[in-house]
Formats: sequence, C-alpha cells, structure tokens
Amino acid sequence: MSYIDTREGRLAIRQYVRAAMKIPLLERDEEQKLARRWRDKRDVRALHALVEPHMRLVISIAARYRAYGLPQADLVQEGNVGLMQSAERFDPDRLVRFSTYAGWWIRSAIQEYVLRNWSIVRTGTTAAQKSLFFNLRRLQARIERAGGNPSTPESANEIARVLRVPKRDVDNMRERLAASDRSLNAPLGEEADAEWQDVLPDDRPGPEDIVRTQHDSAMRSRWIESALSELSPREQTIVRARRLSESTRTLESLGDSLGISKERVRQIEQEALNKLRHAILRQAGDLEAVTG
Repeated sequence: MSYIDTREGRLAIRQYVRAAMKIPLLERDEEQKLARRWRDKRDVRALHALVEPHMRLVISIAARYRAYGLPQADLVQEGNVGLMQSAERFDPDRLVRFSTYAGWWIRSAIQEYVLRNWSIVRTGTTAAQKSLFFNLRRLQARIERAGGNPSTPESANEIARVLRVPKRDVDNMRERLAASDRSLNAPLGEEADAEWQDVLPDDRPGPEDIVRTQHDSAMRSRWIESALSELSPREQTIVRARRLSESTRTLESLGDSLGISKERVRQIEQEALNKLRHAILRQAGDLEAVTG
C-alpha cells in the first residue's frame, strides 16, 4: 500500500467518524417504531434511520481491534455488516435496546474478519481458541497493570484458569502472537539463493505410493465383487443398500421393499457380512499362498 493510499484511507475514516458522531441518538420509543416499520413493512427509510445512529457503536467496537494491524476502515466496514445483520434479526417486541442487540453482531462480524485476515495460520478455529486469541492480550495487560509479569508460567496458569483452556494452549498462542509472518518466497539468508518454501516438507504421496494405493484399491474392489457373487440375490440387495451405497437405506425401508420385518433384514445383513468376511479372507489367503 502506498503512502497516498494510506493517507487517503485515514482521511476517509476520519470523515466517516465525524459524520457518524453528528447523527443524534434515538430515544427508545422512536427506535421501537422504526424497528417495527422495517420488520413489518420493509420500510428502507426506517432501516436507515434505525442503523445510522449506531454507526458510532461500530466505530467504537472496531477501535478495540486495531492492535491486530488491520486497516481501521476494513474493521468498520465489517462491523457495519454485523450492524445490518442485527437490524434484519432484531425483534422490537422483546423490549431490548437495539444497541445491546447490535453490539453482539458487530463484535462477531469483526472477530470473524480478524480471524480470516490477520494470520490464519497462527490462530485456531475452535470457540476456545478464538476466546484465547481475543482475550490473551487483554489479560496480559491486566496482569502487567497489577504489577505482575505476564510472561511467567504463573501468569500463564492464571490466564488458562480464567479462560478455561489448557496452559499449553496459552503458551502456544503467546508464541503465535509474538511471531511475525514470514513470506515463503523470502530467501533463507542474505547470500542464499534458496527460499523458505524450498525447505518445506512435501507430505504428498510419491509416484510409487500412488501406484501402490491404486493397485490395492482395485484389488479390494475385485475381492468384494467376487465375494458378493457368493451371496443370494436378497443378501446382495441388502448389503449393497446398507453398506455399499452413498445413501444408506434403513432396515425398515428395506423390510417394506422385501416384504419382511426390519429385524429379519438385520439378521440377513449380519449373516451376509459374515459370508463376505470369510470369502475375502479366503481370497487374501490364496494370494498369500501364491506370492509367498
């Protein structure tokens, strides 16, 4: 991003903030009327009148996430998405202020944006990992303000207790947040021609592994088809419908089709699977005898 782009972006966000702060807040009764007009009549003007006074709430919440190094304008834009989502789902009959309801949606939208764009390889995706990601710095700052050292094992234990996560997760997240992003195209050293991506391990299977896997898969398919041929037509129907189909049929539906009870279908299925197992083991034994 060039200096001009940065300067223009900052100027635009300052103008947006000034404009948002000039919009008067709504009284509860007026807020309820606007929300009902939007919900019941889809009055777009009512929607705008409802959400515009809450743009300052978006700006306030977005400011709490500036430490993650993302453009404030993008944070505000994502917050506005959350604001519009809250307006779509807000129920004025619950007698809850719109700002209270909207705050949750705004924070959720901004947090999802941060997780997607800050450095996805360094953050988790579970609820506990998200909570740790967004609260670690706050808790470390609280410990520091109290005169403690946020980097000690004791501090990590306290943070783990508050957030209800294992201490090792706190230690791992500390390392992730402290680390800097590194380009895979960056050179290994000042005089090195190789790049970091050149030393990354390739976990993909090699040509021999691919051929072996394909061969084994084809052989298993032949064994299964050969074993199925030893079953009766009814046994084949049940096994294919219950074990070899993408959409598994229920015992009851098969029983209705075959004119038998679902318990009888279960019994036939079990007997057929035992036959298949013995047939496949026999083929494997024959192969071992030939190759051994």
